[in-house]
Amino acid sequence: MLNKRLELLSDYAFTKLNTLLEPVQPRANLPPVIMSVGDPIHAPPAFIHDIITNRPSESWNRYPAVNGTPEFRAACAGWLARRYKLPKGMIDAERQIAPCAGTREGLFQAAFLAITPMEGGERPIALMPNPFYQVYYGAAVMAGAEPRFLPATQATGFMPDLGAIEPAVLARTQLLYLCTPGNPQGACASLDYLRGAIQLARQHDFMLIVDECYAEIYNGTPPGGILEAAASLGGSLDNIVALHSLSKRSSAAGLRSGFTVGAPQTIAKLCQLRSYSCAATPSPILEAATALWNDDDHVAPIRRSYQEKFALAQRVLGQRPGYYTPEAGLFLWLDVGDGEAATKKLWAEAAIKVLPGAYLTRPDPSGRNSGVPYIRVALIHDLETVEMALTRMARVL
Repeated sequence: MLNKRLELLSDYAFTKLNTLLEPVQPRANLPPVIMSVGDPIHAPPAFIHDIITNRPSESWNRYPAVNGTPEFRAACAGWLARRYKLPKGMIDAERQIAPCAGTREGLFQAAFLAITPMEGGERPIALMPNPFYQVYYGAAVMAGAEPRFLPATQATGFMPDLGAIEPAVLARTQLLYLCTPGNPQGACASLDYLRGAIQLARQHDFMLIVDECYAEIYNGTPPGGILEAAASLGGSLDNIVALHSLSKRSSAAGLRSGFTVGAPQTIAKLCQLRSYSCAATPSPILEAATALWNDDDHVAPIRRSYQEKFALAQRVLGQRPGYYTPEAGLFLWLDVGDGEAATKKLWAEAAIKVLPGAYLTRPDPSGRNSGVPYIRVALIHDLETVEMALTRMARVL
């Protein structure tokens, strides 16, 4: 059974990208620029280096607790309260927060809490946006669910139309993944939308897993979050799991540190699962993460650097038909007519590596893949490199 499920995961986006570009030689007289992966390159705050390197040896020779430290949990709860203006006491740091190895681990593990076999032989359904983060699909498949893809195109504001889900599908749904701000389109769900998602999850008793790892990288108004929506509905986190990470907020992807927040019974089950399935986050890493969640000052310069790059992209590419500046995140979602052809052309003629949109999207029931016209471009490099790359891109496209 496991091998059969793994076979369904053989078309990983970056494996397909490597296959596509393997026979293509990039232009030799240009330095290559990798813009296919959302790998934050900005420097994280220097103080985390001191925290990690100056820990006494006993910090490394003891197994860490699977649910982290009280200081870490308190820092996460404090940040949530500040960021989303939550009512005092809404989040119990001791019972409603657990660390995870970036949002990826939490997103994957949560599926195993949500998915259970159904009577009558029908497979449970895991809903996810289309385009989608690869982990949503992988988690759903490995947990034994049937992935169902909800169109998140320009016609729907780049968010799934939850009102269009058929009742028969909702009856089998055990899990819905949402990503806001979205990857790759950069759209942000409104509080009304999020309230509707919560009410739908509770009405049909499925788990709503909200990936908010881009919440601190935005171009204008700070985007609302699922906890803010839950607060407006009374504060309960029943049927809700939210995930946050330091990878983008603090440019600390190498820490592999994030956290999951949910109802007490959900977090207790998650910690039980983690006890069997993962190595807990080392204590010095948690101490560095605690300092980062407690410090908001370092985030504004990181956010500003992305805003400068989006302003640059608007100047260089803004005249292209269909171009738009995303509300948040760190990607451009560019309509180039044929994403695969453009990816090959950009690598061959400009030494720029991007990701075809079709590799993040599945065909709809009619066979149409809405991602085919697009490429995803990660604005992760310094401003000078991004300007050089986008100028080359504009010339080639």
